[in-house]
Amino acid sequence: MFKFEVHYQSKKTQARIGTIVTHRGVIETPVFMPVGTQGTIKAMPPEVVNSLGYEIILSNTYHLYLRPGVDIIKELGGIHKFINWKKIILTDSGGFQVYSLSQFRKITEEGIIFKSHIDGTEHFFSPVTTMEIQKKLRSDIMMVLDTCIPYPLSYEETKNLTELTHKWAIESFEYWQRHKNEKQAVFGIIQGGMYEDLRKYSAKFVTSLEFDGYAIGGLSVGEPLELRNHMIEISIEYMPYNKPRYVMGIGTPLDIIDAVIRGIDMFDCVLPTRNARRGTVFTSKGLLSIKNANLKDDSSPLDPECECYTCRNYSRGYLRHLFHAKELLVYFLLTLHNLFYYAKLMRHIKEAIKNETLEIFREELAEYYFKNNSSE
Repeated sequence: MFKFEVHYQSKKTQARIGTIVTHRGVIETPVFMPVGTQGTIKAMPPEVVNSLGYEIILSNTYHLYLRPGVDIIKELGGIHKFINWKKIILTDSGGFQVYSLSQFRKITEEGIIFKSHIDGTEHFFSPVTTMEIQKKLRSDIMMVLDTCIPYPLSYEETKNLTELTHKWAIESFEYWQRHKNEKQAVFGIIQGGMYEDLRKYSAKFVTSLEFDGYAIGGLSVGEPLELRNHMIEISIEYMPYNKPRYVMGIGTPLDIIDAVIRGIDMFDCVLPTRNARRGTVFTSKGLLSIKNANLKDDSSPLDPECECYTCRNYSRGYLRHLFHAKELLVYFLLTLHNLFYYAKLMRHIKEAIKNETLEIFREELAEYYFKNNSSE
């Protein structure tokens, strides 16, 4: 059971509000998915993540395949039971992780040969094996294997990798036609690098296959913001209106709003959780580094306008002390705050879409976040 419906379409932009219905529940879009790479949102109990309003998280096929292993997860009841997350889970194919370990992998027509970053053992991912792995995990939304294209890259190399993504998309689609079930959905991934004609070509090709939803991949790999937004605009032209649209791996507040304005429904990024562990938090006045010396005797909360547990109970001075003392509590408190901020951001985005004030909201955020607008 998987269904997507648009409930409100902005009259000023391409932004829209919709719902994704799965057998586990309903997600209102636009939606941000926290990243639980190894089956956990780092430093956060699942119940707390859910209490902040999150209905869906992302886990990583590559990492779970290597450790603890998909057969163990299957034996222990599937990924939801294994990690104690009762809501919806999207698993990526592992292609990006393999891409990021470029010195340890080799791309072939059949798939990707790679060495484990854990123990150096050699492994192989094909379009079919990644689908089989995700089927065993029992995730609710599965991503097909693609080739994440770096930036910059020559036209010819980009074209070849895009063609390979298309070949793998067909293999994944055909596998799913033979093995589909009512509890899992599959999304295709558009590539094409930063070349307009290749993006158009890829968007047309991938959306010609009847996947349950479509993602735009290969962004946030070092390209300028204007170019990224242009690639989103090109891709959107060919993406069906009645299916979810997902941009993979982008996640600053401005990145998200810019993509929502262009018609995107789903997002994931490690930014709120990774930044928290590095001592940086999102606030109503922009980014704040808890490491700054001028906060050592500051009795105010991280953000006076925030109602999260951290801001209601702890001062900047105390949080700075915890961070420099490397006390584990600080990772929970800062991560909770950042996830609270992102949940509130998505609520405000939906309200702005309904009120036709999204572009105004973007300008207000840009005043504080423009200089920091880069996805890590």
